[in-house]
Amino acid sequence: MHKKTILTLALPLMAAPLFLTAPAAAAKEAGDWIVRARAILVEPDEGGPISIGGKPAIDTAVMPELDFTYFFTDNIAVELILAVSPHDVRAKGTALGDVDLGNVTLLPPTLTLQYHPLPKEKMSPYVGVGINYTTFFDKDLPAGGVATDIDYDDSFGLALQAGIDYFINDRWLINIDVKKVWINTDVSINGGAVTADVDIDPWIFGLGIGYRF
Repeated sequence: MHKKTILTLALPLMAAPLFLTAPAAAAKEAGDWIVRARAILVEPDEGGPISIGGKPAIDTAVMPELDFTYFFTDNIAVELILAVSPHDVRAKGTALGDVDLGNVTLLPPTLTLQYHPLPKEKMSPYVGVGINYTTFFDKDLPAGGVATDIDYDDSFGLALQAGIDYFINDRWLINIDVKKVWINTDVSINGGAVTADVDIDPWIFGLGIGYRF
């Protein structure tokens, strides 16, 4: 695993001991539900070959995210993560120069299996691993551009997650969350005249609030 991946996913867990001096305000228990609303920063780590040379360039997005977590035991939970992520897309340095590929919106529902090592603490970290399915919609090409038609294949990929829940009281919490999601799509432009194998692979940084049921 890339050193950047390991370091970023470990940061929330490294910070946890700084907050464990306060007494627990709540406990995560088997049968609990936690619903969180986050503001997320989606930072693509894009790459991959284009048939006319160059490389893909995908901008950053800031969006809301909603997730639902269910605890099978005090330590083991599953989380469903829901969000959409719109991006501007370009192909830079191709044989045709820089090509504006317009906008596309990603719908990447993600399911992770989580381990919560300190479920009874006020500051409760977790790590997760799961799968992601991404579909692409709302494609909008610029008028008069080189690209007149574009198609993105759907994607399945791995997702890694780490985060911390900080309980304000028995029910409400503040959440910090980091995810790395592997998204790969085959792109066909102008009916296949140009093709690309694009790795989007975003880092997703989230901050939000949650409620325990």
